Amino acid sequence: MRLWTQRAMLPLWLALGLAGGITLPAAGQEASNDLVAVVNADPITRDQLAQEAVRRHGAEVVDEMVNRYLIVQACKAKGIQITGEQVQDEVIRIAKKFGLTTESYLQLLQDERDFTPEQYSQDVVWPMLSLRALVADEVEVSEAEIRKALESQYGAAVKCRMIMVSSRAKADQLRQIAVQAPAEFGALAMRESEDETSASVHGLIPPIRRHTGDAEFEELAFALKDGEISRVYPLGDQWVILQAVRHMPATYPAPQALPLVQQQIRDRLTDEKVRVAASKLFAKLQHDSNVVMVLGDDKLESQYPGVAAIINGQKLTVAKVAAECIERHGEAVLEGEINRKLLTQALRKAQTRVEQTDLDNEIRRAAVSFGYVDAAGNPDVDAWMNAMLGEAEGRVRELYVHDSVWPTVALKKLVEGQVDVTQEDIRKGFEANYGPRCEILACVLGDQRTAQKVWDMARANPTDKFFGELAHQYSIEPMSQSNYGRVPPLARHNGQDTLEREAFKLQPGGVEAMSGIISTGANRWVILRCVGYTEPVVKELDETVREELSRNIFEKKQRLAMAEVMDSLKESAQIDNFLAKRTQLGSRIRKVSATSKTTTK
Repeated sequence: MRLWTQRAMLPLWLALGLAGGITLPAAGQEASNDLVAVVNADPITRDQLAQEAVRRHGAEVVDEMVNRYLIVQACKAKGIQITGEQVQDEVIRIAKKFGLTTESYLQLLQDERDFTPEQYSQDVVWPMLSLRALVADEVEVSEAEIRKALESQYGAAVKCRMIMVSSRAKADQLRQIAVQAPAEFGALAMRESEDETSASVHGLIPPIRRHTGDAEFEELAFALKDGEISRVYPLGDQWVILQAVRHMPATYPAPQALPLVQQQIRDRLTDEKVRVAASKLFAKLQHDSNVVMVLGDDKLESQYPGVAAIINGQKLTVAKVAAECIERHGEAVLEGEINRKLLTQALRKAQTRVEQTDLDNEIRRAAVSFGYVDAAGNPDVDAWMNAMLGEAEGRVRELYVHDSVWPTVALKKLVEGQVDVTQEDIRKGFEANYGPRCEILACVLGDQRTAQKVWDMARANPTDKFFGELAHQYSIEPMSQSNYGRVPPLARHNGQDTLEREAFKLQPGGVEAMSGIISTGANRWVILRCVGYTEPVVKELDETVREELSRNIFEKKQRLAMAEVMDSLKESAQIDNFLAKRTQLGSRIRKVSATSKTTTK
């Protein structure tokens, strides 16, 4: 009985032929008490990190390792072995394909995809070469296929106009019109074709070549004389009519360049066939395998202690999975555990703790804040959790509480009594949310000389229309430039103090509507023109509005206070992170050598 659910299907690198996520089998590291970090003299061991890394990433890593084992077992059965030299040669070949040196290509992968050269070699190139070798006997490119590919790329072509519609009746009607006035086909396509791309250029489409798609459609085009209208032809769920513009002769490469072109075509066709064959083989390996996924199943974990999966009788240990989880995700998971240590220490110092009732209340609060309440107005926790986590298993929900809810509650306890909402807060909040907004035109300039020039011109012709034209011509900010100066209305107390202060001094109409030149820093100068003020929707600060504002302001100030506390805990801590090879004493951070790592005996 197959207990593997195939959560990890065909890897992306197999579909693309370039990138993906399988690694060579690595020797598992047994769990140990080696220290990976010390937080204010409080240690975190590798064993603790391994447990947390497996909790978060174990399922996905096991899936990928199972796929890897299937490939390894298939290679072993066929006596296939991919050497390090083959892997290195393939990396060089791929880099050349992109016109890069090997060093530049590997650096690009590290910068953009966070792949180290070692990870790329074993996670991407090795499995790609392995599957290639497994299907090599099935892949052959014939001379006929190369000839067809040459013809599709360099052979004769037909330049056409096209009308595409979704109705056969309409297509028949349009064809009759086109046949009666073939010279007007382009105008008819522009008016009636439902393919917007070709319609915008009077129905013109890329030249049609042989062996590139629908053979019957290609023959339809090649059979037309210049200017002739085709019959109505079904293409997918659409109906098309073609008009041949002109037949284009073949343009084959020069004889001396032809061998190189043919080799490039052979390589491309080979790669395409390998991808298809490898995809089928990989699916077959999955289908024919006998895989028992132990990790995450309480009953099976009890039956097979220390085992994460059994692949065709071969056991994949939890220790190996843990080692790979740490290799891939260790630093990120450890950062979270360091933060949890800091919070735990701070709670202990404050002589408080997070209780289960606190966690339950925070989840209920979140449900209400996102509108998940039942008919009686009570928090609908189940609906909220389902909406956020989907049909996740219990362990995923436990992880959500551990990683998200608990830190939130801990920080709220640490700032308890430090946050209050003043009358001034309420006043500013009311003005920001319900007060009038200044509707403005803005022109943003990159240097003071241009700003002065624009200001002088706007001052000489103080109209909204002229100011908008100046913004369209001179503004370096995309929104104001494309919208002739129009930007969202400015409200009070929303973090743009200088602009807000100047804007609310202005009065619409004439010279009084325009500001001076406002410097906003970073080589930006802004000129504003007031075109009016919005009418407030809520004019009175009644108890309902006051209560809503007070709640929103409190939560905002609480979040800011929580962030400040977390930053303060990090800045004042002594942290030795051996995994990242870095140590921190207060706000000072320095790299440490691998030899400075401390272990417990």
